[in-house]
Amino acid sequence: MIRSPKFWISMVVFQVVFGLAVFAITRQHYIDDSDNVSADPVIVRQPSFSWPGGITGFDSAQLRPLPFDHPTIEGPVEISRQANEFFANQQYSRAAQLYEQLLVFYPDNVNTYNNLGLTLHYLGRTTEAVRKLNEGVAVDPADQRIWLTLGFVNSQLGDTDQARAALTTAVEMGANNKLGQSAATMLENLP
Repeated sequence: MIRSPKFWISMVVFQVVFGLAVFAITRQHYIDDSDNVSADPVIVRQPSFSWPGGITGFDSAQLRPLPFDHPTIEGPVEISRQANEFFANQQYSRAAQLYEQLLVFYPDNVNTYNNLGLTLHYLGRTTEAVRKLNEGVAVDPADQRIWLTLGFVNSQLGDTDQARAALTTAVEMGANNKLGQSAATMLENLP
């Protein structure tokens, strides 16, 4: 079925407005998260940034080197703080590098997959973003936020069926909280 130019223009406008709305919603979450990390590398105030004990120098050696103009970062709490700061300042390339490094320290942290997926999407690497988000879903299929992000990114890719499935899952996990309400709104706005 061939659609008129008016239809496609309205779809483009919808996608841009929808994307900006989701960006505004998710950006605030990530900015808030960066305030929850303590300056003491042992104390972490929010469970989403809990790292396994016993991280050694051997683990640090597995990290890919940062660009020459970037200061050395010692541990996962500092990497997390820096990554969230880069994300908040829309320095997505640097944030993505650091989120990838966080996965070396703790490959089962669904929040890192979520953050990396969203960051890759903002870098225009949407197919890679969907792959990372799906990896995160495999790590913790009960995490509502990653389903919301997966739905958003799929909708931006134009994969309405996958977007609908992910957003429906997010709503079913809790329609009365902020994430569920965001997912329900996105679901209603899908074509």
